[in-house]
Amino acid sequence: MERKTVRITTLGCKVNQYESEAIAEALEARGFEILKDTQACDAYIINTCTVTAESDRKARQMIRRMIARNPDAFILVTGCYSQVSPEAVASIEGVDYVCGSSNKMSVVDKLSSLVEKGKPTSAEICVPPLDNAKFECMSITRFDRTRAYVKIEDGCESKCTYCTIPAARGQIRSKPFNDVIDEVKELITGGCAEVVLTGIETGSYGADLEEGQDLANLLCEIDKLEGIGRVRLGSLDPTVIKPAFVEKIKDLKSLAPHFHLSLQSGSDKVLASMKRKYNSRQAMQSIERLREAIPDVKFTTDIITGFPGESDEDFEASCDFVRKAEFLMVHAFPYSKRKGTPAAEMKGQIPEDIKKQRVHLLTEICREVRSDMFDRIISEGKPQKVLFETFDGEYVTGHTADFIEVKVKSPVAMHGEIAIVKLVSHNTECCEGIFIKK
Repeated sequence: MERKTVRITTLGCKVNQYESEAIAEALEARGFEILKDTQACDAYIINTCTVTAESDRKARQMIRRMIARNPDAFILVTGCYSQVSPEAVASIEGVDYVCGSSNKMSVVDKLSSLVEKGKPTSAEICVPPLDNAKFECMSITRFDRTRAYVKIEDGCESKCTYCTIPAARGQIRSKPFNDVIDEVKELITGGCAEVVLTGIETGSYGADLEEGQDLANLLCEIDKLEGIGRVRLGSLDPTVIKPAFVEKIKDLKSLAPHFHLSLQSGSDKVLASMKRKYNSRQAMQSIERLREAIPDVKFTTDIITGFPGESDEDFEASCDFVRKAEFLMVHAFPYSKRKGTPAAEMKGQIPEDIKKQRVHLLTEICREVRSDMFDRIISEGKPQKVLFETFDGEYVTGHTADFIEVKVKSPVAMHGEIAIVKLVSHNTECCEGIFIKK
């Protein structure tokens, strides 16, 4: 029988990307063929996001686009948007199945059933409540490019006033400690050069497991694995960076000296209004603590602009924090009202044009900070180990362990290879180098 073709479209975070890859591997084991191009498929799976209103709009747009591509195809929708708005998804004509964020793997059985029985007359909604949800069993054995994302945690209990993620993902739940180790081993065996441990609230890993099975100890165990390359962490709340955590991880040979901190604002007033668990002083202490313990460590971050009540002075506090912290990259994005969240009802909503202007200003400040950082690194002349990922026919491009993007002229691709490079110039976004040793 001819193999049925499936396209999986992923919107949103790295956790979603991992989950889509797990779904793809499971479908291939059932005999389906996964396609990534634009040709018509027998089935489409859309893995959705709901972090902003724009995310919701993109999800609906993508669902309709896939239906238009092949009106006879099976359409299955999963993820955070379908978790919080299942009826809205099911009401889109052409959708066959809607599941949530805690039962994503159910699309595998459902698609097999649909192929056997044909398209239903209306969409089936299977979105169980997230109360007492368990960590959904899934794993991957392969990876694109040079790195693999491994989901180690799901859920968030922070209750920030702007965020719908607790409603979309539920409470904290962790992948069993030994299951993470086994999955990383499998990826190493397959030649993976870099593993990224990620989750909805990565730093909360192990909160629901036995004592001693926390993020720091997980990193220590992974560091012992034969053949382990780089290990990178997903986004962390600054409160994770406590002295005991730093002491445990500072000498690990595999841990990349790069941390993405979920800052959100540099203003104490705004952080308090967001109900974040730290103030600007504590966040800076976390950065300084890591800088003292780990040579050449770099930081990236997220910042929301235009949160309700954010004054010019509050925004300037965020700008000052970015300069002082010397972030390599800042993902600045405008505050988005989310229905049902406390922030949506707050006074002092900021006009959209001001939000966007502040995003632009923060991006420019980060570019200046990064340019100065690159000038300093190039002048020091320290050789850099670069793990190469892509090739455009003229340049190979990759990243250093501390997440500096580097391109080098090369006649051939160097996918997954590490080479020693001297950095010689930059364009504020990326450094250019020459090979010292391949």
